[in-house]
Amino acid sequence: MKYKVLMTLMGLDIGGAETHVVELSKELKKQGYDIIVASNGGVYEQELAEAGIRHYKVPMNQRNVMKMLKSYMLLKKIIRKEKPDIVHSHARIPGFICGMLKKKLKFTFVTSAHWVFYTGMGLKYLTNWGQKVVAVSEDIKQYLMDNYHVRSENIFVTINGIDTDKFSPETDSTKVRQEFHLTGEEPTLVYVSRMDESRAMVARQLIEITPKLAEKIPGLRIIIVGGGDVFDELLEKSKGVNKKLGRECITMTGARTDINELVSVADVFVGVSRAALEAMAAGKTVIVAGNEGYIGLFGEDKLAMAQENNFCCRGCEMSEEDKLYRDTVYAFCNMTPEEREKAGAYGREVIFRYYSVTRMAQDSVKAYDAAWKESHEKQYHVVMSGYYGFNNTGDEAIMLSMHKNIQELGDNYHITVLSNKPVETREKYGIEAVYRFGVRDVLCAIHQSDALLSGGGSLLQDSTSTRSLMYYLSITAAAKFMRKKVMLYANGIGPVSGKRNRRLVKQVVNKADLITLREENSYEELLSMGVNSKKCFVTADPVFTMDGIAKEDAYRLLDKEGIPQDKPLVVVSVRNWRDMDKFISRFAKLCDTIVEKYNRNIVFLAMQMPNDITISEKVQKKMEQPAYILRGSYTPSEVMGIISTADFILSMRLHTLIFAARQHVPLVGFVYDPKIEYYLEKLEMPSGGDLKSFDMDHTLGLIDDIVKNKQAYVAKLEEKAKHLNQMAHRNEKYLMRLLEKRK
Repeated sequence: MKYKVLMTLMGLDIGGAETHVVELSKELKKQGYDIIVASNGGVYEQELAEAGIRHYKVPMNQRNVMKMLKSYMLLKKIIRKEKPDIVHSHARIPGFICGMLKKKLKFTFVTSAHWVFYTGMGLKYLTNWGQKVVAVSEDIKQYLMDNYHVRSENIFVTINGIDTDKFSPETDSTKVRQEFHLTGEEPTLVYVSRMDESRAMVARQLIEITPKLAEKIPGLRIIIVGGGDVFDELLEKSKGVNKKLGRECITMTGARTDINELVSVADVFVGVSRAALEAMAAGKTVIVAGNEGYIGLFGEDKLAMAQENNFCCRGCEMSEEDKLYRDTVYAFCNMTPEEREKAGAYGREVIFRYYSVTRMAQDSVKAYDAAWKESHEKQYHVVMSGYYGFNNTGDEAIMLSMHKNIQELGDNYHITVLSNKPVETREKYGIEAVYRFGVRDVLCAIHQSDALLSGGGSLLQDSTSTRSLMYYLSITAAAKFMRKKVMLYANGIGPVSGKRNRRLVKQVVNKADLITLREENSYEELLSMGVNSKKCFVTADPVFTMDGIAKEDAYRLLDKEGIPQDKPLVVVSVRNWRDMDKFISRFAKLCDTIVEKYNRNIVFLAMQMPNDITISEKVQKKMEQPAYILRGSYTPSEVMGIISTADFILSMRLHTLIFAARQHVPLVGFVYDPKIEYYLEKLEMPSGGDLKSFDMDHTLGLIDDIVKNKQAYVAKLEEKAKHLNQMAHRNEKYLMRLLEKRK
């Protein structure tokens, strides 16, 4: 769909954000979109008019109550007249006004974040980020998430798209050379920025170091481009320097629109953000420096750092006169013309690869599409409650699998996870999360949702503690109190031993709208407590739908940990449990025998940090043969990838067994809980028995059969894992039916 878009911004004078909007508007117009712009106007009005883009003058350039009220009334009239499909606001004041208007006029609303705003003195609450936000860098995306709690899924990262025809090594510089009496022989430095107090620090530094530069670089000319509230002050300073030097070394041009022609005369360019990118497109040697930091002479070694902050230098060391002097002298005196040309060619290549206006427009259109769908399609918001954020790989795998499968139902499904470590969950996995013990945040998340998903995993059990059982029942009860739909999602139930606990489970779970269970044992356990069987369905663990990293990547992780790969690996996963002393000694003997008899390397894998490391060390210390422990912190996909490198698996942990089955790696399980026994039977894989009755000779017989008949075990796992994958995908299908069903 080719949308009609109203761009709203503060003004159209010289500036990175202003140029961004002009270039975006022109490119979208070229692609067939109907673009209108509203702002206080400025030097770029003519450029928009030449592109066939209409402009409305609206005084959104000041935080003045009367002007903001006038802007509100004017924009209301414009929106009613033009009926845009999308309103796209740039900067805080336009965003605030359009946010107010959206409540009344119900349009689709997108914003752009070009920089980080000051959030003090209540200004944070004057900021409206709309339905979707286009952020011009990854660090601005993080800022939006940290300071405004904008959901990751609502932020679209873009770039400052540059017109590579306009900014090109072929740009004609004749007019500018004539205007400023440049012969082409004198070394020339060009600096472009707004001359505002918040943007002109590097301009000040350049003026301060000009006498030293002129002494070191004979005939140097410095062209400083841009206007603003400190222009007059800097102009006087530059005149003083010129007088001292006895010639016009510094030229202050004021605000200009012919930036491409001004840049074309530069041998070296100094600037930041969009100005630096435009100079790179023109094939210039660039020193990246601005008010927020200093990157220095741009080259391949600086690309990653520059991209992280969109060439704005946020988070970098601050610009200082000594650094600026050093790099400027180096660029003019130490680099040959050929080296400067090579640096410029690399910069232009970077622009073509990463910063085209076409890419910038495509990023905005993605945000428009998502916002439009949100306005015109039914949206579903779900909250996931489980044992998330506790460094348990199995439960993190459940969370990731559920999230992926639900997200694949469509862009109109939005998920919030209750996590013990919400910041880590967001940063590590890009999943929206709130603190599971933050009562206000949890209740707010549930209140804003359509459904609560409790699961997966063995949440409803009292073998570890009654407290956790009460937590999950309380969350479920709160959701039902708020009249939300509740689904127990791929749950493992029990054991629930206490009579009072069993009554509570029956009372709360009977209020759930839908229950899916990962094994028949759990179904029988619920029925034994008196739960209504009509809403219960047996599926499978969501982790049967998860994928691991590639084997070659897994081998690299093993290399980093110093795990030798001269022999096949046997991956071992143990956990702490009651009365383990005898088992540890016998299990250590089993591992020794595997090393001696089958010539394998034993690698212990921790599924919950640091608990599993401790128990692994106990087994390792009892062993006589060498064994290795993986001590790094790995994502579930990485763990699954590591398991794929194994010859076979020995495990007490359920999800180690599921990871192995998913990767078709033969396995032997050791039973401490009925869920282990159930899945071993389901997979038709051998059991090493209960921990108390562990028989090493019997287990060695099982391993011997695996070694001799490995392909038969692999084939069996392929068949079983495929079936369980299909069963696991039924979970999200049941959810979809529940959400789409009217109350």
